[in-house]
Amino acid sequence: MIRLEDVTKTFAAHTAVRHVSLSVKRGETLAVIGGSGSGKSTLLRLMIGLIRPTSGKIWVGDAEIAQMTESELDEVRLKMGMVFQYSALFDSMTVGENVAFGLREHKKLKESRIASIVREKLHLVGLDGSEHRMPDELSGGMKKRVSLARAIAIDPEIILYDEPSSGLDPITTAKIDDLIITMQKELRVTSVVVTHDMASACYIADRIAMLAGGELIALDTVERFKQMKDPRVRAFFRAMDTEGKGADV
Repeated sequence: MIRLEDVTKTFAAHTAVRHVSLSVKRGETLAVIGGSGSGKSTLLRLMIGLIRPTSGKIWVGDAEIAQMTESELDEVRLKMGMVFQYSALFDSMTVGENVAFGLREHKKLKESRIASIVREKLHLVGLDGSEHRMPDELSGGMKKRVSLARAIAIDPEIILYDEPSSGLDPITTAKIDDLIITMQKELRVTSVVVTHDMASACYIADRIAMLAGGELIALDTVERFKQMKDPRVRAFFRAMDTEGKGADV
């Protein structure tokens, strides 16, 4: 579903991603891990076309997006949903309006059909009856679920998650992890999850990719990843074993 060929992204004097080549298989969940500044979020933004590579090619399905115009990219993005790290909800809109935003922008549907889709997607993420609530009435975990409902409202083939468990307590993190698995099973989507949480990565992913200094240093199944002897991989596992988690009620 997604293929990167020798992709590099440079900002001024800083190279965020260096010669990365990888493929994301149809229907799989790929977790992308790495330390702060390793290039994880940059990689995700490259995949959805929010930024362009300095060099290399990026394929989404049969479309090579690196050189596309914005209007061409918009067509490709209709296959993709994005769950942002801080939810990125519109504060002035209700939950229902947030979820319906992409439908109203890109689909020609009757309001009754939009309302039906909103109810369906909110039910999928466990937020029945929340249509008229405002974002400032929601906990961090609920905001993440609304963001996910918005992402799946247009029935994407691909969902990209940027740090979906960031700032959440362990119980809420587990619920978000379960939702990611549910989306894969029920909607048969292809998922790419950028995360700092090794436990989450091992739970949700079919394969794990690790970045360090913008370079792809490891890519394999969860079980094989656990057995890797690379000291950078082992150090990351040890760090995740001892790292505290933030709370968000």
